[in-house]
Amino acid sequence: MDVAIVTVGDEILAGDTRNTNAEWLARRLDERGATVVRMLTIPDDAGLIADTVADWARQFDAVVVGGGLGGTHDDVTMAAVADAFGRELTLEEEVREDLIAHLADYRGVDADALDPEEIDLDLAAWGATPAGARPLLNPEGLCPGAVVENVYVFPGPPAEFEAMFASVAEEFGGDAVSETFETTAPEGSLTGTLATFRSRFDLAVGSYPSTEGRNRLKVTGDDAEAVAEGVEWLRERVPRPDE
Repeated sequence: MDVAIVTVGDEILAGDTRNTNAEWLARRLDERGATVVRMLTIPDDAGLIADTVADWARQFDAVVVGGGLGGTHDDVTMAAVADAFGRELTLEEEVREDLIAHLADYRGVDADALDPEEIDLDLAAWGATPAGARPLLNPEGLCPGAVVENVYVFPGPPAEFEAMFASVAEEFGGDAVSETFETTAPEGSLTGTLATFRSRFDLAVGSYPSTEGRNRLKVTGDDAEAVAEGVEWLRERVPRPDE
C-alpha cells in the first residue's frame, strides 16, 4: 500500500511548529507494512491543497492530510479537500450531536440541557465535512476528520491526529517488511559493501549515520525470509556494537 502524507500549515513552514505528525505517522505506517512514497508540507492555501489532494489521490492508494481544520480564517483544509472532489460541505447530524456534546462537557452541563440556540459557535464552520464523506469523530478535540474516497483528513494537534489515526489504523497495511540493526562502521566505509548488497539482493537498504558512533542499517523488502537473509549477509560483513 503506497501512502502519501500532506501536512498543512503556515506555522510549520515558518518553523513555529514542529512537523511531528508526519514523522509519527510514517513510523506507524511502516510498522503496518505500508510504504510512505511522498511527504509534503504546504501552506494554508486552499487552491494548492485541492490540487495536491486531487493529484495524489489518483496516484496513490491513500493520502493522509493533517492540519488546517476548524472555524478560523486560516482553517481551509476541509473545504479544499471537498473542492478536490467537487463536493459541497455539509454538517452531518452525528457530527452536530458530537459538537454539542463536547460543548456541553466543556460547560459542565448535560447535552440535553444545552439549548442549540444559545451556542455561540458556528457548528457548520467547525464541523462540516465533504458531502458523502465518512466523518471521523474527534475523541480528543472538537473538529471531526473525514474519509473522502482514499483521502483521510485529520486535525493538526498531535493528540487529536494520533487518536484519529488509531480509529482507522486497520485500514492501512501492506507487504513491506523491515529490519534494522546497528553497526560501529563509519558510513563512508560501507559504500562497497552496500553496493554489493544492492547487486546481490532485490531489497532496499538504508544507511543512517549517528553522532554517537552507532550507525543504523535498515533493510526493507516484501518477503520476510528475503529480508532476514539480507540482514544476515550484512551482519557477517560489518562490525557490530556487541563484537
